Amino acid sequence: RKYGGAIETVLAHLQESEERLKNIETFEERKEELKKILAQQRENYLISAREIHDKRTKAARRFEKEVETNLKAVALEKARFEVRIDAPNAADLQSGNNRRLTAKGFNQIEFYFSANVGESPKPLARVASGGEASRLMLILKTTAKAGDAEKSVVFDEIDVGIGGRVAEAVGLKLKELARTQQVLCVTHQAQIASLADQHFLVEKETVGKKTRVSARDLNEKEKVEEIARMLTGAQITETARKHAKEMLGAAK
Repeated sequence: RKYGGAIETVLAHLQESEERLKNIETFEERKEELKKILAQQRENYLISAREIHDKRTKAARRFEKEVETNLKAVALEKARFEVRIDAPNAADLQSGNNRRLTAKGFNQIEFYFSANVGESPKPLARVASGGEASRLMLILKTTAKAGDAEKSVVFDEIDVGIGGRVAEAVGLKLKELARTQQVLCVTHQAQIASLADQHFLVEKETVGKKTRVSARDLNEKEKVEEIARMLTGAQITETARKHAKEMLGAAK
């Protein structure tokens, strides 16, 4: 009864017990075998990780040059951009320290940036102002060409401190990025706004003691008015309207 009450159950229990006993008797042998397998797998991993590290390093140098070249088009001519790739030292790897070993390799990668001459590159989060950060992110995305049609990206203050040809260059970069993913851009520059596929006017009003912000889709006539307003201010002239129509037409 203790082992099932039937001959078949007893025999099954016997077989299971024999297997368990065999595993106990061969435990040390199996343990050493698994250690060898683990060591071989780790060596294979490190070989692949080193190859990935070398390829990343070469790709990073190319990417740095491309980004710095493209930054010139958005009024960041003196900017420096670095991709710093950190790898564990040989002592850590030999010691069996596995904290840095992941499915994507053993590297830790961080972007460093400096917008001005004489400034040492620092981690992006510590150095870039709002406008600089937006323009850098725009260049990173268009240079990497890693767009995803199911994702959206928002740029705010991307036009701070720029105008004229530079603003137009930023607008063209935004339009390039918009071919692969949805781009939302808050701007006060006519050169940038005119290149958009769809326009929304954001308005703020105070009702009583509350401030309300709203956004509405603009029709074709309203688009012309708002682009003209960006060009001339509150007093919109017919010349400004004509220029706005030309800008919108050229963007199509």
